[in-house]
Amino acid sequence: MTLSAPKLSGFDTAHPPEQKEIDSCVHCGFCLDTCPSYRVLGSEMDSPRGRIYLMDAIAKGDAEINAATVQHFDSCLGCLACKSACPSGVDYGELLASMRSQIERNYTRSWGDRLFRWLIFSLFPYPLRLKLFLPLLWFYQNSGLQWLVRKLGLLKFSKRLEAMEMILPKIDLAKSKQNLPSVIPAQGEKRYRVGMMLGCVQRLFFSPVNEATARVLSANGCEVVVPQSQGCCAALPAHQGQDQQAQTLARQMIDSFANQDLDYIIINAAGCGHTLKEYGRILQDDAEYAEKAREFASKVLGAQEFLAGIGLTADLNAITETELPLVYQDACHLLHGQKISTQPRELLQQIPNVQLREAIANNICCGSAGVFNLLQPDIAAELGSSKARNLANTGAQAIASPNPGCSLQIQQHLQQQGKDISVWHPMELLDFAIRGVRLPL
Repeated sequence: MTLSAPKLSGFDTAHPPEQKEIDSCVHCGFCLDTCPSYRVLGSEMDSPRGRIYLMDAIAKGDAEINAATVQHFDSCLGCLACKSACPSGVDYGELLASMRSQIERNYTRSWGDRLFRWLIFSLFPYPLRLKLFLPLLWFYQNSGLQWLVRKLGLLKFSKRLEAMEMILPKIDLAKSKQNLPSVIPAQGEKRYRVGMMLGCVQRLFFSPVNEATARVLSANGCEVVVPQSQGCCAALPAHQGQDQQAQTLARQMIDSFANQDLDYIIINAAGCGHTLKEYGRILQDDAEYAEKAREFASKVLGAQEFLAGIGLTADLNAITETELPLVYQDACHLLHGQKISTQPRELLQQIPNVQLREAIANNICCGSAGVFNLLQPDIAAELGSSKARNLANTGAQAIASPNPGCSLQIQQHLQQQGKDISVWHPMELLDFAIRGVRLPL
C-alpha cells in the first residue's frame, strides 16, 4: 500500500489566515445579505463564507493562490459588514488582512494591474507628492480639458482611469495651501491635550474638514497638537496587503506623535481611524515598535467618538432658520470596524432644528472602500448608485458623511442622478453650529 504525500499549504509561514478562525465559520449564511459584493455579483465565492471556504482549501493544499482564486478576494470591499452580522464572531477582518498579504507576496498580477496599483500606492499615501499634481489638476478642470476628455470619451479604454477621473473632487488651490499651526490653544478651561491627524486626501481635498475639527476640539476645551511631520496613516496599503509600505508609514506616524504628552489622538476619517487602531497588529513583529504601536493605538479615538464621550461644552446654534432634514451616512470602518454609530447621531441631534432621518440599507457599503472604487469600478458604481438613491429618498436636504472617500463616492452618484443635495462632514456641521454660521444649501 502506497501512502500519498501530505498536501502542502498554499500559504507561506508569515501570518497565514489562522485555521482556528477559519474553522469558527459555520457557514450559516447570515453574512450573505450584508455583503455588498455578493449582492452585486450573486456568487457564493464572492461572499464572506465563500472566501473563507477558499482560505481553508488553500491552507489544506486543495486550492492555490492563482488568478481563479485571487479574483474572489479582489472583489471584497473589506467593509466588515459580515463581521457585524456573524453570530459566531468570526473575525473576518483579520482573515482578510492575512489573505491579502499572502496574495501580494505569492501571486504575480498582470503588468497592467501592477502598473495601476503602483500608481496608487506611489502617489496617494504621500501628501507632498500628491500636492505637486494639484496645479495640473486645477488646470485640467478649469481649462476646458476635462470637458473635452469626457465629451470625447478619451478614457473609455480604461475603466479604472475613467473611474479615477470621475471621482476627482473640485480642486481649490487656495484651500489646499492652508496649514494648521502646530499647537491650537483650548478655549476656556483646558480639559484635554489631544493630537490631531490630518490624513492624506483629507488635508489636500477636504482641508475645511480639518480646520472645522480643530475649531470644534478647541471650543470644547481641548489643546490641539498638530505634528507637522505626520504623513499617511497607512490605511490604503494596509487594506491591500502592502505590508512593508504600511509598516514604514506606521512607524513614521508613531514617531511624529512621540513625546507630545497627549491624552488622546483624534482622527476624523473613518478608514484612517480603523487602521490607526490596528497598529499593534501591523507592527506585531517589530521588536522596536510593537509596544509603541500598541500604546499609540490605545490613544486613538474618532473625533465623534471622543466628543460624544467627553460631552460638548460649547453652545450650539441653529444652522438653518427652519427645520433641517438631515441624513447621516454610516461609513463602514466606523460602523463595522470601530462600532461607532450612535455617537455621531447623538452629536448631530444636539444641533437646533436638525431632524435626523435614516436611509434604508444604511449598513451596506457605498462602494468607495479605500481604493476599491478605482480597482473594481463596475461593482463600486452599482453600490454607489444604490447608496445615493437611498440617501436621497429620505427627503433630506443635507447628508452628513464622516469619511472623505465616501463623500466623493456619494457626491459623484448624486450628480449622476441629478440630485442637488449637499454633503458635509459631521465636524463641519458642529463647527457651523458653534460659530453660528448658516449652512449653505
